[in-house]
This record gives sequence, C-alpha cells and structure tokens, in this order.
Amino acid sequence: MNLANIVQGGWDAVGAGDFDRVVADYSEEMIFVMPGQTDVLEGRGPFREALNGLGQILPPGFEITGLRNIEGDAEVVSIVNWKSSKITGSQLAVLFRFEGNKIYEERWFIDTEQWNNAF
Repeated sequence: MNLANIVQGGWDAVGAGDFDRVVADYSEEMIFVMPGQTDVLEGRGPFREALNGLGQILPPGFEITGLRNIEGDAEVVSIVNWKSSKITGSQLAVLFRFEGNKIYEERWFIDTEQWNNAF
C-alpha cells in the first residue's frame, strides 16, 4: 500500500467517525502538532482521546469540500479545501511523516487568524 492510500484511508475513517481505524495507522510514539504549532499531543493514546472531542475543536459547520494527497519520500501532504458557517472557503495543509507504514508525525498548517475567526 502506498503512503497516500494510508492517509486517504485515515481521512475516510474520520469522515465515518471510526477513530479506532484512524489511530491504527499511527505509531505509539506519534506526535500531533495542532494549528498554531505550539500545542503538541504526544502518543497514540492521547491522540485517540482527542479525537473524541473533534466536534468541539472544529469550527461550526466545518466541511471538507476537496482533498488531494501529494506523496513524497516517507511523507504525504494533504491539501484540504474547507468551509464553515463563517468561512465560505479556504485551504489548509496537513503533513504526515512516516516510519515504514506508520505515521509518526501529523502537523497542521493553517491561517490561524482565519481559523479562530471561524468560531
């Protein structure tokens, strides 16, 4: 399986609310770097717990309107088109770094001012 397929499977699992399937592709020692780059979750367990509150950390009316994955050497970048109740359309990027077939880092890049205004 190529790495872009692993990432796409994760996005599909998030859309289906199957968070156990999402975290199955992450290493135990993974890190998740949230928008703003100052908040970091460490470990698959805390990441899984955070997914339970996904609805509270996304802007009201958040919807992914387009998604493409670009695969590089041991990494995939997802370009995500999105909208929300207050934002008619925008993009963000998510970097996934791999060791073998497991994600060890997920890092979101987003206009944090726009993101905060979406709430």
